[in-house]
Amino acid sequence: MGNAAWITPFYIAVAWTLMISYQLFTQTAVATVLTYLSMFWPSTSAWLSSRIDMIVFIYAFAWVFVLSSVIPSIILGRERSVLVQFCVCLTLTFVAFMIQDIITNYGAGITDQLLGSTTWFHNPILAVGYLSMPYMLMLMFDIRSRKSQKKTEELEETTATCLENTVVVEQKLEESEEAY
Repeated sequence: MGNAAWITPFYIAVAWTLMISYQLFTQTAVATVLTYLSMFWPSTSAWLSSRIDMIVFIYAFAWVFVLSSVIPSIILGRERSVLVQFCVCLTLTFVAFMIQDIITNYGAGITDQLLGSTTWFHNPILAVGYLSMPYMLMLMFDIRSRKSQKKTEELEETTATCLENTVVVEQKLEESEEAY
């Protein structure tokens, strides 16, 4: 837990930055993708454009889900209680609001820089990349978890096999000692 105490502020800063950025950038990225989609499928683009709030919500939810799952998992490790995870998420949210208020009151330049960054997402490739990131992170974490689980199962299987072989060898040694 001592190492987590040093790394926690970094994770809080990253989580806050990503939580605020998705609010600023997701709307622009979705609008850009829908604009370029209209060149290929105008009817689909029009249908999706009428539901842009729902699409933005889904992408925003993906970011929140990834951050609220990953950050506490990194800080607390695999063995954590639901109550402790809730407290960490609540703390992250509270700190995010505090930092947002501080920046709003004392750091107008930073907010302007963040808002100026939305122009990057008028590029459809960057917009699609940004919108894909939370899903790619979920996929990456899932694959990594499955590989880790598979290695653990293989290690347990190997250990069990070794123990069985040890028991068999011990039995044969006992039989050979009895034969003497």
